[in-house]
Amino acid sequence: MEQTEVQYCFQSSNSSCPKEVRPTAVYVVMYISAAAVVMLTMCGNLMVIISISHFKQLHTPTNLLVLSLAVADLLVGVIVMPFQLIILIESCWYFGHLFCTIYNLVKSVPTCVSVNNVALIAIDRYIAVCDPLLYSTKITVKRACSVILFNWVFSLLYSLALLYFSGNFTSADEFNSCLGDCMLLINEVCIIIDLLVEFIIPCSVMIVLYVKIFVVVKRHVKVISCLTDNSKISITSERKAAKTLGVLVFVFLLCLVPYYICSLVFANVSNYSVLMVFLLYLNSTVNPMIYALLYPWFQKSLKLMITFEICSPGSSLRSVHTECN
Repeated sequence: MEQTEVQYCFQSSNSSCPKEVRPTAVYVVMYISAAAVVMLTMCGNLMVIISISHFKQLHTPTNLLVLSLAVADLLVGVIVMPFQLIILIESCWYFGHLFCTIYNLVKSVPTCVSVNNVALIAIDRYIAVCDPLLYSTKITVKRACSVILFNWVFSLLYSLALLYFSGNFTSADEFNSCLGDCMLLINEVCIIIDLLVEFIIPCSVMIVLYVKIFVVVKRHVKVISCLTDNSKISITSERKAAKTLGVLVFVFLLCLVPYYICSLVFANVSNYSVLMVFLLYLNSTVNPMIYALLYPWFQKSLKLMITFEICSPGSSLRSVHTECN
């Protein structure tokens, strides 16, 4: 029986990590799929950013939160996903220890911003639906910008602290890993803190508030149904609300739960869980579909972009038939 030669990330080094070797056809398929995912993430979020930035009618507190989410997800698509996919495909890190440390920090910030933005959108929608009078007087564009700025600054400082106290800024020798590996070290204390701050709290806020929103919407639909005596409208609206909220919660949990389960089970986030980490980042691909494609204004603005009508004078003042809150 012919023995297969073991290949390494760096053949000239004795401390190199072993490399997973695949057939050429598999590499081609994986790289094409990776490029498609990256392009979808970039294009989807870029369309959201252009739409909200260009059309003045979309400059509302809610849409500014969506804009912040899209910017964070765009950074994930531009900076984080390509390197994460290379690790997934090649099973090696070729960019050195210093860039590995920088990369671990850079990828942590937009991910943290994205998760927090999802929770902030839930809070925004809860106030708008359950207390519209308070929303119209208290939730302004200026305050939304302040909250968004705080979220980005908090995410940066939080990521720095998490990586520093987990020992990610130490020398390469202290990692006790082979050459060609880019490990994100998270000690047990930081795992618990991160689980609480970036998973349990946002998920709890999101689930609780969306359940309350659903109850209020259901009550409103019931009242409208009684006044109009049109049960068909009531049933259709109720199903639509349930479906939308169900998708929001399900996709968010689907992308985050596997990663945090891995972070609890294993001592560090390395190649063993690259697929789970990528699933976490895949949320950035899905977000524009959930938070933008379901909005009528996005479809209208997308049409204006495709037809280049967005380049015409005064196009920023055009109505895109959005529901402003």
